[in-house]
Amino acid sequence: MRNLLPLIENETLKIWKKKRFYVVALILLALIPIFTYAQLKMSESSGDKDWRSRLLQQITDYQNMLASDRIPEEWKTYRKVVVQQLQYYLDHDVNPSSPSGVTFTREFLGNSVTLFIPLLVLAVAGDLVSGERTAGTIKMLLTRPVRRWKILLAKLAALSLYVSLILVTAAALSYGISGLFFGYGGWGAPVFTGFAVSGAEVSTEFVRAVPQWLFLLMQGGLTWFSAMTVALLAVMVSVLVRSTAASIVTMMAAIIAGTILTAMASSWQSAKYLFAVNLELTGYLEGTPPPIEGMTLPFSLGVLAVWSAVSLIVSFVVFTKQDIMN
Repeated sequence: MRNLLPLIENETLKIWKKKRFYVVALILLALIPIFTYAQLKMSESSGDKDWRSRLLQQITDYQNMLASDRIPEEWKTYRKVVVQQLQYYLDHDVNPSSPSGVTFTREFLGNSVTLFIPLLVLAVAGDLVSGERTAGTIKMLLTRPVRRWKILLAKLAALSLYVSLILVTAAALSYGISGLFFGYGGWGAPVFTGFAVSGAEVSTEFVRAVPQWLFLLMQGGLTWFSAMTVALLAVMVSVLVRSTAASIVTMMAAIIAGTILTAMASSWQSAKYLFAVNLELTGYLEGTPPPIEGMTLPFSLGVLAVWSAVSLIVSFVVFTKQDIMN
């Protein structure tokens, strides 16, 4: 352990000196105000309507869409589920999206878990090993009297720290910036979770209201799990591929293709075993219909855990045995 801690500190400093985290922070600082402004305009467009009137109008709009023959059945199923959930909030006199900095942060994390957050993680994890090969620093690192598995473990420990830091920064900036417009309250606002979705039907048997701060913590934990899966896969690709550009582009293509596939794979049952299809873990908390019928939170957690375990095994086996010096 004494030999490992200096290695972790060294890897943490190396990532910091690359200034990738600064780029991530700047991206968040540039985009979150835009998202906040868009949300503010949406709130203003509703005029003087109270939230119940807006909810009733939204339910009516969705029901009108269901009568159209131009809408695919998958979209109709999603809208049927949303109508039932909105009606549940209406019946229990709870505003599902009361404007506040906490609500904005919750919605931002929920919408970012499948694409935006993974791409930010890739900025740090995409060339963790291949970048040192390109720069030639890996040769100097391996000349030290330290086992290779310890070097890789130190890299992974430093990476997990930065993944956590990215999520905390995203949440903090979302809350801090949006709170200027929507206020910093809302921590105790009730959020319903536990909707059981089966096809177009929603069971409310296990639904319960939790304070928004607790929902945000659960959401953050699931987002971290998805982000770490992407990070571990990126490390595996970085170990297998010698080129920095190739490793980053490979993971970017996999994530973007997975996002597209999620919207198209409802009838392809085998797609539920792909990691990208299971990244939206936060949707289970909100009661969003899964990409493929039959998928559940334990199932998606299990699939991501298997992908992560395989990534770790491949990374350690290849890194400790391959000829990196040439």
